[in-house]
Amino acid sequence: MTTADDLARRTREHFPAIRSDLEDLVRIPSVSSPAFDQAQVAASADAVAALLRDAGMPQVEVLTAETADGATSRPAVVAHRPGPVGALTVLLYAHHDVQPPGADESWDTDPFEPTRRGERLYGRGAADDKAGIMAHVGALRVLGESLGVGVTVFAEGEEEIGSPTFTDFLRTHADRLRADVIVVADSGNWKVGVPALTTSLRGLVDCEVEVRVLEHAVHSGMFGGPVLDAVTLMARLVATLHDQNGDVAVAGLTGSDEAAVDYPEEDLRADASVVDGYRLAGTGPLAARLWRKPAISVVGLDATTVAAASNTIAPVCRAKLSVRIAPGQDPADAERLLVDHLLAHAPFGAQVRVTPGERGHAFDAAGDTEHMRTARWAFSQAWGREPVDIGVGGSIPFISELKQVFPGAEILVTGVEDPDSRAHSENESVHLGELEKVVLAEALLLARLGGQV
Repeated sequence: MTTADDLARRTREHFPAIRSDLEDLVRIPSVSSPAFDQAQVAASADAVAALLRDAGMPQVEVLTAETADGATSRPAVVAHRPGPVGALTVLLYAHHDVQPPGADESWDTDPFEPTRRGERLYGRGAADDKAGIMAHVGALRVLGESLGVGVTVFAEGEEEIGSPTFTDFLRTHADRLRADVIVVADSGNWKVGVPALTTSLRGLVDCEVEVRVLEHAVHSGMFGGPVLDAVTLMARLVATLHDQNGDVAVAGLTGSDEAAVDYPEEDLRADASVVDGYRLAGTGPLAARLWRKPAISVVGLDATTVAAASNTIAPVCRAKLSVRIAPGQDPADAERLLVDHLLAHAPFGAQVRVTPGERGHAFDAAGDTEHMRTARWAFSQAWGREPVDIGVGGSIPFISELKQVFPGAEILVTGVEDPDSRAHSENESVHLGELEKVVLAEALLLARLGGQV
């Protein structure tokens, strides 16, 4: 029988190598977006497979799956180590693909050359989600032969493009992936020094909207006045999506004011880099606005650029809308409500066309279960303080797919990020002290599930 102090000591001993291996992973530009070199995603999968073999996993495979229409998934790594007869099997999930880096000039350092400044390691994927990969690898190294559970590691290769073949992959490789407990390392903690378990996630619906007022562009001096340009009309249409307080105004989209923690306004302003003078939108507790209420954002707009502007009335404007839906709302219903709203509010009778896009289910954790209590114990041991339960305003749609394919498994959502990690943005980073605590917490969790501590 080992002790928590033993595992903490082993984590400290292993952490320099864990950090070094994370740096090597960050150097692989494994962007899964099709506009980038997919050979790098394959190289990343191979690197993760090598790390898992080195961590003592006897069965390691790089796998793909095919969809009904013939598409092939990007490479994922599946590793397995059986446990004693009758023991639990724990599936450890993370993803090895990353977001595009964006403009190089927006980074303070090369996005694919890991750079340490203070307690933070900067680089694309340093937090999301190659740190999650190393949390799993590190916990396995720390535990060594002291595993009382079966462990399967699933490192996906296309999460950052929406996991388009996820269900096909699960069903193709269900026998390899079936588990009693699933630990998803793709979320974050409340703040540096305060651990958290993610107990709710908003769902997702998105669409493209086209507003057309003319068959072709016309002179703004000759026809301006009676004919409003499509960009102005798009602005008027988008403005109907929120009321005067900034709450979502699409009838039927639901939400609640429930929140387990208080999110001070000054913290949100700092975390989101809100400019001075901006009044936060919406009503109710801030945590509820972020986690338990719907949100609508314009995430893309096709219109004439200022540099290319001419004195013409724009005939058409296109926008992409992203809608985060509250836990408990069905994405198909939310999509229908959104489309109905947009068509019913066509400004001045302009032609409005809506093309639905991605759907993702929300997530609500099962509650105060035995495995959840074990996870809270592991976090409290690693951080020296009790974790908090948080929601996340973003979506992880594949969690609902895990629940559908493995309905008997309990899902624990954890992660390495903190409010300063800037996942998906420039200057992404991970706090190394927090990563060490995450490795220890996962080792403690696995050890306690296996009766080893």
